[in-house]
Amino acid sequence: MADTQMIRVLVVDDHPLMRSGIVGEINAQADMKIVGEAGDGHEAISAFRAHRPDVTLMDIRMPNLGGIEAIVAIRRDFPNARLVILTTSAGDIQAVRAFQAGAVGYLLKNLLRTELIDTVRLVHAGRRRIPPDIALQIAEHAADDAVSPRELDVLRGVSKGKANKIIAADLNISEHTVKNHIKSILSKLGASDRTDAVVIAIRRGYIEM
Repeated sequence: MADTQMIRVLVVDDHPLMRSGIVGEINAQADMKIVGEAGDGHEAISAFRAHRPDVTLMDIRMPNLGGIEAIVAIRRDFPNARLVILTTSAGDIQAVRAFQAGAVGYLLKNLLRTELIDTVRLVHAGRRRIPPDIALQIAEHAADDAVSPRELDVLRGVSKGKANKIIAADLNISEHTVKNHIKSILSKLGASDRTDAVVIAIRRGYIEM
């Protein structure tokens, strides 16, 4: 196949074995080729500028600069860039953040073997790709009140096992305010208690552990 017809792909992942597997799968296709690799968000931005790939496969959790931040930076200068998030998280909040940043695809790593190639072709053709289960989660929670940035700060403290008094001191707010934030968090997440709130928040992608 002529080089001009090849789908040119950039792979970004901080795990060399993961990158190697994806590179092998892409290069095995008659209509695709790898034009670059990167191990973190900063390298991804530089590689994108150098190679101008048709499709970028971007890990979401990486050292130095994460995938969502890298997507924001790339899309700022290249608004038509086609970027697909690679992740182990099936949480709706993380998916929404990725699409808001400018991603056009969201691919779970446990589905790479079966869905990687179709996803690359799909987004190269100008379409979006999101797993049905995550799309359903997004629809189910579309009318929910979002957890605010300050509530997330409190929730991160709770997730670390900190008492309200310590969280209050860390955030320079009153203990009463912390209690009010926790009450709001439980309501918004439909959680029964603090532990349940943390479990739900991790599952949906509000916080990471």
